[in-house]
Amino acid sequence: MRLRALLETDALGLRLLGGEDELDRTVRGVMTTDLRDPSRYLSGGELVLTGLAWRRDASDSEPFVRILAGAGVAGLAAGEAELGDVPADLVEACLQHRLPLFAVNETVAFATITEHVVRQVSGERAGDLAAVVDRHRRLMTSGPAGGGPEVVLDLLTSDLDLRAWVLSPTGRQIAGAGAPLPGPLGAALAGHHLAATRTGRRGPHRAAIAGTTYSLFPIRSAGRGAVPAARDVRESVLSDWLLAVEADASDWPAARLDLLQGVTQLIAVERDRRDAARTVRRRLAQEVLELVQAGAAPAEIAARLRVAAPVLLPGLGVAPQWQVVVARVDWTAAGTAGPAGVPGDVAGGPVAQALLEEILVDPAVSGPDSADRIAVAHTGEEAIALVPLPAVPAPLPGTVGGPSDDADDAAVPEGGKGRETGKGPHTAEATAAQDPALHADALLAAVREPLSAGLADDGRLTLGVSAAVHSAEGLRGALEEARHARRVAAARPGRVCAAGHHELASHVLLLPFVPDDVRRAFTARLLDPLRDYDRRHRAELIETLEAFLDCDGSWTRCAARLHLHVNTLRYRVGRIEQLTGRDLSRLEDKLDFFLALRMS
Repeated sequence: MRLRALLETDALGLRLLGGEDELDRTVRGVMTTDLRDPSRYLSGGELVLTGLAWRRDASDSEPFVRILAGAGVAGLAAGEAELGDVPADLVEACLQHRLPLFAVNETVAFATITEHVVRQVSGERAGDLAAVVDRHRRLMTSGPAGGGPEVVLDLLTSDLDLRAWVLSPTGRQIAGAGAPLPGPLGAALAGHHLAATRTGRRGPHRAAIAGTTYSLFPIRSAGRGAVPAARDVRESVLSDWLLAVEADASDWPAARLDLLQGVTQLIAVERDRRDAARTVRRRLAQEVLELVQAGAAPAEIAARLRVAAPVLLPGLGVAPQWQVVVARVDWTAAGTAGPAGVPGDVAGGPVAQALLEEILVDPAVSGPDSADRIAVAHTGEEAIALVPLPAVPAPLPGTVGGPSDDADDAAVPEGGKGRETGKGPHTAEATAAQDPALHADALLAAVREPLSAGLADDGRLTLGVSAAVHSAEGLRGALEEARHARRVAAARPGRVCAAGHHELASHVLLLPFVPDDVRRAFTARLLDPLRDYDRRHRAELIETLEAFLDCDGSWTRCAARLHLHVNTLRYRVGRIEQLTGRDLSRLEDKLDFFLALRMS
């Protein structure tokens, strides 16, 4: 807006004292100050409002005006409430530095002028940004991407002072302007968005986290072709991106809301473009999967893998190892209806396919291109990922896994995003480089919370991971292994469950398939006497039993772990044996207690 427009607005109570030739200056903002040197807070183009508290005598006016002129402000408005008429020395200084000067009537609050300027400037910026967004949309729909979502997000920040991020349904950052969004915050925002979407409410959704308010706009793919109101929300809730804006949009005018909706449509075009590129990887995975399931000769499967490897592992040639991951999303018959209120059958295969493609991406890696090596097919209700693993370098002597390591040091616990890491900080990087295999539990660690919100009360995600295989001959076995691991996960409680190949050679494989009535009777017979005793006497017998078994029956280690004297521990164990009629020195009784604790 121009200074002239302010002067022509009677409600602002402005009277021009000098600078008539400069009234076409553009006003880009407003600032109220009584500092003698406000330069650090000025960026140029502001209308500066002052009550003149900085002025002690006539000599202060010229330095103050010189600072404003040097900062490139649009004009100065001085209030008459404190000193009455604006001092002549200030008028003279403004004429000297060609700075337009206004007097503000004492009946007009600075807040009234500030509100008017902000409203006018924001409206004009929104109009300018809308034109830019429209031009960018035409570029993206008719040719190259033109910079991607980041360009529009940068414009939101620079022109409307809005910080915004594009997030995946698990909260992984796809694009953003400025500082990256912390991973836990992204996951929390995605969880809020998915939970609100499952209720059928229209966006934007409001989320308040750690004292900051965010508005969440859905980004629905334009390529699906269906009318959004006619779709069951479950078809897309686990695959659509979202735009998170650090602002409360509940009181925005319709024009600004329309602008943000235009931004989401623009990003949806980019999403569709990238999904089209993913089609090639999906087709390759589908072809390999069909050969494996049909029992094709290993040589034929190997030949197909050689064709697929350059796409799945660009620059690395043929992958020496492969893993198979199987996922399934199941919806109950009485599921939440879509926005139209019409419940319907939702095919689980495509939903699981899109979801598995997201799960297999490291959440610490931002950007839409981080999924370029993920190839997922779906058959029936299952999604099946063929995951190539890079070559594992031979360990050097003295390093983790090298010739000098003993058996204990070679053990690798869970850690990282689906990757196994070393036992301590000094070994983690080396071990991760040597064993890049996916791990079932770690795959879901960072995404369990938002996905549970999206699945709500009527959906379940189960996932199984195979061991790594080194040739085409092993892929059929890896597929069956991953499917069996997924069935183990499906037997567990919870909305989001996973199991890995290592669990198929453990008692853990058997426990989920024990009938509920047998499980209850077995655990009650062994543990209920101890629980009753604990409730009456606060004796902590259950805790003692768990620690005793975890310490392999070692009196010394168990006493140290529980911070007890050995004699006290012996008394507790004796009480356990007395109440249950079992002998904790016998292997059979130890095993029964162990299984009862696991099934309880």
